[in-house]
Amino acid sequence: MHRLKDFSSLFHDTTLLSAALLSVIDSTELNGEYLKQNSTQKLLLEVSMTAAFFKYATKEYYGSDAQPRDLEWYIPRKKKNYSLLLNALLVSDTSYAVYEPVNDYYRAIKTALLKYRQIELSGGFPNIDSTDKPLKLGDSSLVVQSLKKYLLLSEDIAIATKGNTFDSVVLNGLVSLQKRMGIPPSGMLDKATRISMNVSVQERIKQMIINMERMRWAPDSLASDYLLVNIPEFKLHVMDNGKPLWSMSVVVGKEANATTIFSDELTTVVFSPYWNIPQSIIVKEILPILKKNPGYLTRKNMEVLAGNKKISPYSVNWKKHSRGVPFTIREKPGKNNSLGLVKFLFPNHFNIYMHDTPAKYLFEQTNRAFSHGCIRLSEPEKLANYLFRNDTSITPEKIKEWMNAGEEKYVRVKPSVPVFIGYFTAWVSHDGKLNFRNDIYGHDQKLATEVFGK
Repeated sequence: MHRLKDFSSLFHDTTLLSAALLSVIDSTELNGEYLKQNSTQKLLLEVSMTAAFFKYATKEYYGSDAQPRDLEWYIPRKKKNYSLLLNALLVSDTSYAVYEPVNDYYRAIKTALLKYRQIELSGGFPNIDSTDKPLKLGDSSLVVQSLKKYLLLSEDIAIATKGNTFDSVVLNGLVSLQKRMGIPPSGMLDKATRISMNVSVQERIKQMIINMERMRWAPDSLASDYLLVNIPEFKLHVMDNGKPLWSMSVVVGKEANATTIFSDELTTVVFSPYWNIPQSIIVKEILPILKKNPGYLTRKNMEVLAGNKKISPYSVNWKKHSRGVPFTIREKPGKNNSLGLVKFLFPNHFNIYMHDTPAKYLFEQTNRAFSHGCIRLSEPEKLANYLFRNDTSITPEKIKEWMNAGEEKYVRVKPSVPVFIGYFTAWVSHDGKLNFRNDIYGHDQKLATEVFGK
């Protein structure tokens, strides 16, 4: 009890102190002499403080009472020993960093949140009025003054020049902002940029808090080497020795076939893969065509298997099937195969994997939610080379040969590589930039109800 006052002041300094702990501290006489004379009161206070700490710690580390799986999150959370944590707090100094929970991503966005609270207190961001046409370098408009004020507040420029001219400072500031927002960095004030800038600071704060909630669900620490797919960003990040090595554009599932949020281990690369078509796609897309024309499969470079035996599509009475077929329908390897020339397996019961694609034009789109749930890669050969970089028997030339052989080949990845498929619409990147993206699956909206109530 000799450290009770220090302990209480420690928690008064945190931002998410539970009401239960405050009530214990505020309603209890903390005078040392009083406690010495009242052993029963001392015992009750000890128990109340401990119970309140457990309640606080659970909220601070785990967030809302909602189950992550109810909110489409399947990355397991590491359990924490709150008794050991309490002991550590009582014997440590009062450095705030000791008590900060979870991971670096959480801490970074919390710092950004404090800045946005100050922007909110100062009146928020200025509104960016619409213009007859996109503003570009050299244009003059009264809107430029609002642009400069906004870009200063958002830290996309350091110093604002005078006047109403759209100069190089504004252009570079807009490029910086557009990159943070996932907008093509044209450097012009176009409609998409203006809409993004006119999201209120209050909504951005909510967006940041929602993603902080998700970050509590993420592991405290990650392996030094791992792959991270951020669905709303449409990006795969390759992390090497804990730092970003490079990234690539990806295509994720459309809203009706949303890519699942989970983690696993990448164990196998399949070169020149077959595509075993899921029954859901067979029923919805292929079966109606086969009932009219069984020759469709041959034309699309597909084949039918009964067990392990190939059969003619003309030998099947497709009309008698409606809820599925007792056959395997697969697309043969080749450059036009829907999986492209290589796929990457991290076995899971969601049947999600990463793969090449012949539809390269989709990577030119800003919103890249087009797949049936799997993740299409813009640079699959580069990823294959990275995964086998330490295996001298698997050279880049060998990888290229296997990709174009037209014969399926499975190769193990040793050691396996962790894969995290996440969903973050607000985060601070490794270069210190605060990023925002659109809530493409509506997960933010669902989680907001849990965090803020209806």
